[in-house]
Amino acid sequence: MQREGFAKVEEAVRGVLRDVLGLSEERAAAFHEDTPLFGALPELDSLAVAGVLTEIEDRLGILIEDDEVDGEMLESFGALVRFAADKALA
Repeated sequence: MQREGFAKVEEAVRGVLRDVLGLSEERAAAFHEDTPLFGALPELDSLAVAGVLTEIEDRLGILIEDDEVDGEMLESFGALVRFAADKALA
């Protein structure tokens, strides 16, 4: 069940990145654990981060506090999924 929950969070995060950043379905589908995000994905600038996090909150029904947001959680696709999963599956 935990694995299924994690997979749902991963798909939600992938969908948020696709929808908020305007990425193609193929590009978003190619994201893997080590895909770099902030600083490597031109669409994910400091302004887009707020939109991405707000949409993750909405889709997963979680609350992300300002002090939880750091460069580490946005470093890679896997890091962002793990962060969201920790909040959503707690």
